[in-house]
Amino acid sequence: MDKLVEEKFGRLKEIFESMGKVLVAFSGGVDSTLLLKVAQDTLGDKNVLAVTALSPLYPERELAGVKKLIQTLGIRHRLIQSNELEIPGFSKNPSNRCYYCKSKLFEELVDLAKEEATPFVVEGSTLDDDKDHRPGRMAIQELGIRSPLKEALFTKNEVRELSKGLGLPTWDKPSFACLASRFPYGEEITEEGLRMVGEAEDFLFGLGFKQVRVRHYGDLARIEILQEEMARLMNGSLREKVVSHLKGIGYHYITLDLQGFRSGSMNEVLG
Repeated sequence: MDKLVEEKFGRLKEIFESMGKVLVAFSGGVDSTLLLKVAQDTLGDKNVLAVTALSPLYPERELAGVKKLIQTLGIRHRLIQSNELEIPGFSKNPSNRCYYCKSKLFEELVDLAKEEATPFVVEGSTLDDDKDHRPGRMAIQELGIRSPLKEALFTKNEVRELSKGLGLPTWDKPSFACLASRFPYGEEITEEGLRMVGEAEDFLFGLGFKQVRVRHYGDLARIEILQEEMARLMNGSLREKVVSHLKGIGYHYITLDLQGFRSGSMNEVLG
Protein backbone atom coordinates (compact mmCIF):
# COMPACT_ATOMS: atom_id res chain seq x y z
CA MET A 1 0.00 0.00 0.00
CA ASP A 2 1.23 3.49 -0.87
CA LYS A 3 2.82 5.32 2.08
CA LEU A 4 0.61 8.37 1.58
CA VAL A 5 -2.50 6.18 1.64
CA GLU A 6 -1.26 4.55 4.86
CA GLU A 7 -0.85 8.00 6.43
CA LYS A 8 -4.34 9.01 5.41
CA PHE A 9 -5.67 5.70 6.73
CA GLY A 10 -4.15 6.49 10.10
CA ARG A 11 -5.67 9.96 10.02
CA LEU A 12 -9.08 8.49 9.18
CA LYS A 13 -8.94 6.17 12.19
CA GLU A 14 -7.96 9.10 14.42
CA ILE A 15 -10.98 11.05 13.17
CA PHE A 16 -13.30 8.19 14.11
CA GLU A 17 -11.63 7.76 17.49
CA SER A 18 -12.34 11.42 18.23
CA MET A 19 -16.03 10.92 17.40
CA GLY A 20 -16.62 7.85 19.56
CA LYS A 21 -19.99 6.87 18.08
CA VAL A 22 -21.34 7.41 14.57
CA LEU A 23 -24.28 6.88 12.25
CA VAL A 24 -23.06 6.11 8.73
CA ALA A 25 -25.13 7.06 5.67
CA PHE A 26 -24.60 3.83 3.78
CA SER A 27 -25.32 3.44 0.06
CA GLY A 28 -23.20 0.36 -0.58
CA GLY A 29 -20.83 2.24 -2.89
CA VAL A 30 -17.04 2.15 -2.67
CA ASP A 31 -16.82 5.28 -0.48
CA SER A 32 -19.49 4.53 2.11
CA THR A 33 -18.39 0.88 2.35
CA LEU A 34 -14.84 1.89 3.24
CA LEU A 35 -16.20 4.48 5.66
CA LEU A 36 -18.36 1.88 7.38
CA LYS A 37 -15.58 -0.71 7.55
CA VAL A 38 -13.05 1.66 9.13
CA ALA A 39 -15.68 2.98 11.57
CA GLN A 40 -16.54 -0.56 12.60
CA ASP A 41 -12.90 -1.61 13.03
CA THR A 42 -12.05 1.55 14.96
CA LEU A 43 -15.11 1.98 17.19
CA GLY A 44 -16.58 -1.52 17.46
CA ASP A 45 -19.99 -2.82 16.42
CA LYS A 46 -22.01 -1.23 19.23
CA ASN A 47 -20.82 2.29 18.37
CA VAL A 48 -21.66 2.17 14.66
CA LEU A 49 -25.05 2.18 12.94
CA ALA A 50 -25.41 2.00 9.16
CA VAL A 51 -28.55 3.49 7.64
CA THR A 52 -29.76 3.09 4.06
CA ALA A 53 -32.70 4.87 2.45
CA LEU A 54 -35.13 2.86 0.32
CA SER A 55 -35.92 5.13 -2.62
CA PRO A 56 -37.36 4.99 -6.15
CA LEU A 57 -34.14 6.73 -7.22
CA TYR A 58 -32.10 3.60 -6.52
CA PRO A 59 -32.63 0.31 -8.40
CA GLU A 60 -33.21 -3.01 -6.69
CA ARG A 61 -29.73 -4.26 -7.63
CA GLU A 62 -28.19 -1.57 -5.41
CA LEU A 63 -30.31 -2.60 -2.42
CA ALA A 64 -29.35 -6.23 -2.98
CA GLY A 65 -25.71 -5.18 -2.88
CA VAL A 66 -26.26 -3.26 0.35
CA LYS A 67 -27.86 -6.27 2.06
CA LYS A 68 -25.02 -8.54 0.99
CA LEU A 69 -22.38 -6.13 2.30
CA ILE A 70 -24.17 -5.70 5.61
CA GLN A 71 -24.31 -9.47 6.01
CA THR A 72 -20.60 -9.71 5.24
CA LEU A 73 -19.61 -6.95 7.67
CA GLY A 74 -22.02 -8.02 10.39
CA ILE A 75 -22.87 -4.45 11.34
CA ARG A 76 -26.05 -2.95 12.81
CA HIS A 77 -28.19 -1.67 9.95
CA ARG A 78 -31.49 0.11 9.48
CA LEU A 79 -33.54 0.81 6.37
CA ILE A 80 -35.66 3.95 6.14
CA GLN A 81 -38.28 4.85 3.54
CA SER A 82 -37.65 7.81 1.28
CA ASN A 83 -39.60 9.15 -1.70
CA GLU A 84 -37.85 12.17 -3.14
CA LEU A 85 -40.65 12.76 -5.65
CA GLU A 86 -42.78 13.96 -2.72
CA ILE A 87 -40.29 16.69 -1.82
CA PRO A 88 -41.64 20.06 -3.03
CA GLY A 89 -39.61 21.27 -6.00
CA PHE A 90 -37.57 18.10 -6.49
CA SER A 91 -39.45 16.56 -9.41
CA LYS A 92 -39.18 19.83 -11.38
CA ASN A 93 -35.48 18.97 -11.58
CA PRO A 94 -33.76 22.33 -11.03
CA SER A 95 -29.97 22.49 -11.15
CA ASN A 96 -29.88 22.43 -7.32
CA ARG A 97 -32.11 19.33 -7.17
CA CYS A 98 -29.62 17.46 -4.99
CA TYR A 99 -29.91 20.11 -2.29
CA TYR A 100 -33.58 19.26 -1.73
CA CYS A 101 -32.81 15.55 -1.63
CA LYS A 102 -29.84 15.73 0.73
CA SER A 103 -31.60 18.17 3.06
CA LYS A 104 -34.54 15.80 3.52
CA LEU A 105 -32.40 12.68 3.87
CA PHE A 106 -29.87 14.05 6.32
CA GLU A 107 -32.51 15.78 8.43
CA GLU A 108 -34.00 12.31 8.95
CA LEU A 109 -30.59 10.83 9.74
CA VAL A 110 -29.84 13.59 12.25
CA ASP A 111 -33.16 12.88 14.00
CA LEU A 112 -32.43 9.16 14.00
CA ALA A 113 -28.95 9.76 15.41
CA LYS A 114 -30.49 11.72 18.29
CA GLU A 115 -32.83 8.81 19.03
CA GLU A 116 -29.80 6.51 19.09
CA ALA A 117 -27.80 8.90 21.33
CA THR A 118 -25.24 9.12 18.54
CA PRO A 119 -23.40 12.47 18.31
CA PHE A 120 -22.23 12.27 14.68
CA VAL A 121 -23.70 11.49 11.28
CA VAL A 122 -21.05 10.76 8.63
CA GLU A 123 -21.12 10.38 4.85
CA GLY A 124 -18.67 9.32 2.16
CA SER A 125 -17.65 12.41 0.15
CA THR A 126 -14.02 12.61 -0.99
CA LEU A 127 -11.83 15.41 -2.34
CA ASP A 128 -12.93 14.52 -5.87
CA ASP A 129 -16.50 15.51 -5.10
CA ASP A 130 -15.45 19.16 -5.01
CA LYS A 131 -14.56 18.96 -8.71
CA ASP A 132 -18.16 18.57 -9.87
CA HIS A 133 -21.48 20.36 -9.41
CA ARG A 134 -22.58 19.11 -5.96
CA PRO A 135 -25.36 21.29 -4.50
CA GLY A 136 -26.02 18.59 -1.91
CA ARG A 137 -22.78 19.61 -0.21
CA MET A 138 -24.51 22.76 1.03
CA ALA A 139 -27.16 20.69 2.83
CA ILE A 140 -24.45 18.51 4.38
CA GLN A 141 -22.64 21.59 5.68
CA GLU A 142 -25.81 23.23 6.97
CA LEU A 143 -26.74 20.15 9.00
CA GLY A 144 -23.27 19.57 10.42
CA ILE A 145 -22.76 16.20 8.72
CA ARG A 146 -19.16 15.00 8.84
CA SER A 147 -17.22 13.73 5.81
CA PRO A 148 -14.29 11.78 7.32
CA LEU A 149 -12.79 10.64 3.99
CA LYS A 150 -12.63 14.21 2.82
CA GLU A 151 -11.27 15.37 6.18
CA ALA A 152 -8.51 12.76 5.87
CA LEU A 153 -7.82 14.09 2.32
CA PHE A 154 -8.74 10.92 0.44
CA THR A 155 -9.22 10.96 -3.32
CA LYS A 156 -11.44 8.42 -5.06
CA ASN A 157 -8.46 6.44 -6.34
CA GLU A 158 -6.99 6.31 -2.83
CA VAL A 159 -10.31 5.06 -1.48
CA ARG A 160 -10.17 2.24 -4.02
CA GLU A 161 -6.55 1.43 -3.15
CA LEU A 162 -7.25 1.23 0.58
CA SER A 163 -10.46 -0.75 -0.03
CA LYS A 164 -8.48 -3.28 -2.03
CA GLY A 165 -5.85 -3.49 0.69
CA LEU A 166 -8.58 -4.18 3.27
CA GLY A 167 -10.13 -6.87 1.09
CA LEU A 168 -13.42 -5.06 0.50
CA PRO A 169 -15.38 -6.42 -2.48
CA THR A 170 -16.40 -2.90 -3.52
CA TRP A 171 -12.85 -1.71 -4.27
CA ASP A 172 -13.45 -1.87 -8.03
CA LYS A 173 -17.23 -1.32 -8.02
CA PRO A 174 -18.25 1.14 -10.77
CA SER A 175 -19.37 4.55 -9.56
CA PHE A 176 -23.12 5.04 -9.27
CA ALA A 177 -25.33 8.09 -8.93
CA CYS A 178 -29.07 8.14 -8.26
CA LEU A 179 -31.39 7.70 -11.24
CA ALA A 180 -32.51 11.34 -11.04
CA SER A 181 -29.11 12.25 -12.50
CA ARG A 182 -30.20 10.67 -15.80
CA PHE A 183 -32.68 13.49 -16.50
CA PRO A 184 -31.59 16.79 -18.08
CA TYR A 185 -32.15 19.74 -15.76
CA GLY A 186 -35.61 21.20 -16.19
CA GLU A 187 -37.20 17.96 -17.43
CA GLU A 188 -39.65 16.61 -14.87
CA ILE A 189 -38.61 13.48 -13.00
CA THR A 190 -41.47 10.98 -12.97
CA GLU A 191 -42.02 7.47 -11.67
CA GLU A 192 -42.47 6.26 -15.25
CA GLY A 193 -39.21 7.87 -16.37
CA LEU A 194 -37.35 6.35 -13.42
CA ARG A 195 -38.79 2.95 -14.29
CA MET A 196 -37.63 3.25 -17.90
CA VAL A 197 -34.11 4.29 -16.91
CA GLY A 198 -33.82 1.59 -14.27
CA GLU A 199 -34.99 -1.19 -16.58
CA ALA A 200 -32.76 -0.02 -19.44
CA GLU A 201 -29.65 0.10 -17.24
CA ASP A 202 -30.44 -3.25 -15.64
CA PHE A 203 -30.64 -4.77 -19.11
CA LEU A 204 -27.30 -3.32 -20.21
CA PHE A 205 -25.57 -4.37 -17.00
CA GLY A 206 -27.05 -7.82 -17.53
CA LEU A 207 -25.31 -7.94 -20.90
CA GLY A 208 -22.00 -7.53 -19.12
CA PHE A 209 -21.24 -3.84 -19.68
CA LYS A 210 -19.15 -2.63 -16.74
CA GLN A 211 -20.18 1.03 -16.59
CA VAL A 212 -23.54 2.25 -17.85
CA ARG A 213 -25.68 5.37 -17.88
CA VAL A 214 -28.93 5.75 -19.79
CA ARG A 215 -29.71 9.46 -20.04
CA HIS A 216 -33.44 10.07 -20.35
CA TYR A 217 -34.90 12.59 -22.81
CA GLY A 218 -38.56 11.61 -22.86
CA ASP A 219 -38.82 9.02 -25.63
CA LEU A 220 -35.08 9.21 -26.45
CA ALA A 221 -32.38 7.26 -24.60
CA ARG A 222 -28.73 8.37 -24.76
CA ILE A 223 -26.52 5.45 -23.75
CA GLU A 224 -23.14 6.08 -22.13
CA ILE A 225 -20.73 3.16 -21.82
CA LEU A 226 -16.95 2.90 -21.65
CA GLN A 227 -15.27 3.74 -24.94
CA GLU A 228 -13.50 0.38 -25.05
CA GLU A 229 -16.90 -1.37 -24.90
CA MET A 230 -18.49 0.54 -27.80
CA ALA A 231 -17.33 -1.84 -30.51
CA ARG A 232 -19.01 -4.72 -28.69
CA LEU A 233 -22.30 -2.84 -28.44
CA MET A 234 -22.21 -2.03 -32.14
CA ASN A 235 -21.99 -5.71 -33.05
CA GLY A 236 -24.99 -6.25 -35.30
CA SER A 237 -26.91 -8.80 -33.28
CA LEU A 238 -26.23 -7.21 -29.89
CA ARG A 239 -27.07 -3.72 -31.14
CA GLU A 240 -30.37 -4.98 -32.51
CA LYS A 241 -31.09 -6.73 -29.21
CA VAL A 242 -30.48 -3.50 -27.23
CA VAL A 243 -32.60 -1.43 -29.60
CA SER A 244 -35.46 -3.91 -29.44
CA HIS A 245 -35.40 -4.15 -25.64
CA LEU A 246 -35.25 -0.40 -25.02
CA LYS A 247 -38.09 0.19 -27.45
CA GLY A 248 -40.06 -2.39 -25.50
CA ILE A 249 -39.43 -0.36 -22.34
CA GLY A 250 -40.92 2.75 -23.97
CA TYR A 251 -38.14 4.56 -25.82
CA HIS A 252 -38.69 5.45 -29.48
CA TYR A 253 -35.12 6.54 -30.22
CA ILE A 254 -31.93 4.91 -28.91
CA THR A 255 -28.58 6.69 -29.31
CA LEU A 256 -24.98 5.96 -28.30
CA ASP A 257 -22.94 8.85 -26.88
CA LEU A 258 -19.64 8.79 -28.78
CA GLN A 259 -17.81 10.50 -25.91
CA GLY A 260 -18.49 7.46 -23.78
CA PHE A 261 -19.27 7.23 -20.10
CA ARG A 262 -18.39 10.18 -17.91
CA SER A 263 -19.71 10.85 -14.45
CA GLY A 264 -21.89 13.94 -14.20
CA SER A 265 -22.30 14.50 -17.94
CA MET A 266 -25.63 16.25 -17.32
CA ASN A 267 -23.67 19.01 -15.55
CA GLU A 268 -21.75 19.90 -18.70
CA VAL A 269 -24.50 22.30 -19.76
CA LEU A 270 -23.98 24.28 -16.54
CA GLY A 271 -20.54 25.44 -17.68
